[in-house]
Formats: sequence, C-alpha cells, structure tokens
Amino acid sequence: MTTTYQDSTGDVFGNIHRIFTSLPNKLEKDVRDHLKNVYGTLALALGSIVSTEANSFNENKRLAYMFGLSFLVGIQTGPLIEYVGADDPSIVFNAYLITMIVFGCFTMMALHADSTKYLYLGGMLSSALLCLLITSLIAPYSPYVRSAVIWAGLAINCGFVVYDTQLIAEKCRRGNALCRFCQHLPLCYDLIEGQKRKGQASS
Repeated sequence: MTTTYQDSTGDVFGNIHRIFTSLPNKLEKDVRDHLKNVYGTLALALGSIVSTEANSFNENKRLAYMFGLSFLVGIQTGPLIEYVGADDPSIVFNAYLITMIVFGCFTMMALHADSTKYLYLGGMLSSALLCLLITSLIAPYSPYVRSAVIWAGLAINCGFVVYDTQLIAEKCRRGNALCRFCQHLPLCYDLIEGQKRKGQASS
C-alpha cells in the first residue's frame, strides 16, 4: 500500500515536472518572451498592490496607481471599441449612453435602499462569476454559450454596481474612509466592464 502511494505521488510530481520542462518545445521563442513579459507585469502589479498600505499618507501614490490602471485598461479596450464601431459607429455611442443610464439607476437604487440590504450579494456574485468562467472554459467556441456569457456577465456587472456602492457607503459609516480616492476603483471597473459588455451584446 505504501509503495503504491509513493508511486502515485511520484507520478503526480513527475507529470508536473514534465508540464514545465516540455513547455519550451511547444511554444515558439517569441511567444515565450511575450508570456514572460505578461506574467512579469502581472507579478509587478500584484506586488505593487501588496506593498502599498492603505493609509492616509500614501493616498497620492494609490491615486496614481489607479490612474495608471485606468490608462492601461483604456488601451486594452480601444481595439474592442474600434472593432465594434467599424460596421456601425452608433453602437459605441449607444453603449456609452446605456451604460451611464444603467449605472446611474443601479447606483441610486443602492443609495436609497437600507444600508446593508445588498451587501450579501458579494458571495453570490463571486460564485456566479466562477460559474461563468467554468462555462467559458467548457465551451469557448459555442455561439450560444458566448451570448449567454455576455448577457449573464452584464447582469452580474449590474449586481456589482449595487454591491460596491453599498460597500463604499458602509465602510464610510464604520469609519473606514481612508484612501477615499482608491474606493473609486471598484466602481471604475464596474463602469468599464459594463461598457464592454454592452458593446459586445450590441454587436
């Protein structure tokens, strides 16, 4: 029994080792270099988040990080907007307009509701996002799955607008108003994701 367990453990570690050692043979050098840059940038971003403490002394630094992130997200979203607006430029304007209306409506709903009424949505929305990810991985090329993921993602995004708005207000009520600029980041992300989802749904 012990020998069988050791053999199976060795097989698992051997498979993991082979996954990484065989990767250079499967990927071209340009692709490997590009992936190194991508994951290096990701590690740098995560390191910056972890190393920057949220207090009243480094608000300007965290605000600069937020502007930098917004700039990079804008660069990433540019090709999508160009692609969607190539056939019909009015789609881009309509997506912006609908995004602003929906964002405003759900924000006002969160502000007029009881103070903690929608805070329970956080776990449900995160679970729904995980389900969307799994669905996308199972059938990435199915047009039906793609359409369902876009519309479900739009609904989840609206839920996050409500959740993030109430979370920010509740943090302020409990005295956690430090780094007030960086509390805009979840709402900024919600707004950008809503715009992207509406543009994809319209196309």
